[in-house]
Amino acid sequence: MKHLYLLLLALLPLQHLPARANAPEVYYLLKPDRVFDGAQMHEGWQVLVHGNKIEAAGPNIQAPATATAIDLTGMTLLPGLIEGHSHLFLHPYNETSWNDQVLKESRAERTARAVVHAEKTLLAGFTTVRDLGTEGAAYDDAGLKQAINKGVVPGPRMLVATKAIVATGSYGPKVFSADLDAPVLGAAEADGYDALIKEVRTQIGKGADIIKVYADYRWGSNGEARPTFTEEEFKTIVAVANSSGRPVVAHASTAEGMRRAIMAGVSTIEHGDAATPEIFRLMKKKNVAFCPTLAAGDAIAQYGGWQKGTQPEPVRLQEKRRSFAEAMKAGVTICMGGDVGVFPHGDNAREMEMMAAYGMKPLDVLRAATAVNATVFGISDKVGSIKPGLLADLVAVEGDPAANISQIRQVRLVMKDGALYLNTK
Repeated sequence: MKHLYLLLLALLPLQHLPARANAPEVYYLLKPDRVFDGAQMHEGWQVLVHGNKIEAAGPNIQAPATATAIDLTGMTLLPGLIEGHSHLFLHPYNETSWNDQVLKESRAERTARAVVHAEKTLLAGFTTVRDLGTEGAAYDDAGLKQAINKGVVPGPRMLVATKAIVATGSYGPKVFSADLDAPVLGAAEADGYDALIKEVRTQIGKGADIIKVYADYRWGSNGEARPTFTEEEFKTIVAVANSSGRPVVAHASTAEGMRRAIMAGVSTIEHGDAATPEIFRLMKKKNVAFCPTLAAGDAIAQYGGWQKGTQPEPVRLQEKRRSFAEAMKAGVTICMGGDVGVFPHGDNAREMEMMAAYGMKPLDVLRAATAVNATVFGISDKVGSIKPGLLADLVAVEGDPAANISQIRQVRLVMKDGALYLNTK
């Protein structure tokens, strides 16, 4: 009966397969045309999975007689993709504005949506996400992570930031009279040494894997982005988070906000609008990675009326092209993360396509979405590469995404922790 069940799993078309406990004796032999191991493409390789781990990878693997072979002819096998900037508790702003999501959608509705978003993300081949803030849904991302880990609902591995931290008065929603306080804020307000220490420690206690900080926000006298926290405040946040083994990431869209965050020791800069060549050189020197979130800016421009492909690019997108090129020129480590939630979950490949369109070689885009993200996020000992001993998080796509990055959308197999969630062969 066991062998019949495994055979049925391999044959079921185009559907989510229920996760199962990984019995130690279960073997899969995956036989694609080529394997991208997180660094290089290898023709004629196979991958042997034993339980929830990769046991072997290479040509002509000798598999046990009990192994279930999965023919992936015409396909490329890759490590499970890693989404570097997601908001599972948000959905596209052209459906519902950010303000209305935060203020008018119940926590129950937002969690229900997040469960759906998690499954869509997984079935798109993204087996890990760095989720950078619930935007008003408190610590519900930590609860969703636990539900996924327990097998209650299907979804990717999650690294969560819970509330994120903002300077008082800087963040939204801002739709009320100055006489009224918003009933819900999109992040946690804290200022000064004692309050920041307490907030960081509170978030850690509630389940945060990452501390996210807004280095600047649109609170200038004319609504322009301006720095929020001082460099000393930033250093306090980083010192407390790092003492627990957790990184700090910074939303930043001004050169000065980025400079303060970099000097304080953050791990990554998110967005990076208005970065200068000097800022990118400083990032390279301080080993701070860059998550440019190209797809979010592209989506917001279209929501605002820009007709992509028929109208010239808005100045803001031209600036994104420039800053992305400057980051590559400076040799900055570039992560793959699209700010998903601004645009639909499951469409995560949009960021990868834009990275290639903005001048990154497709093979480097694949590296960014696998081994590079895993290294930057401190999880390379578990995922991000195909090599013996790592967890069996794998995705197979039609064709060769190193030749055409859009092939990454043609997902035919998804395996997470040795369990098949999608297998169309």
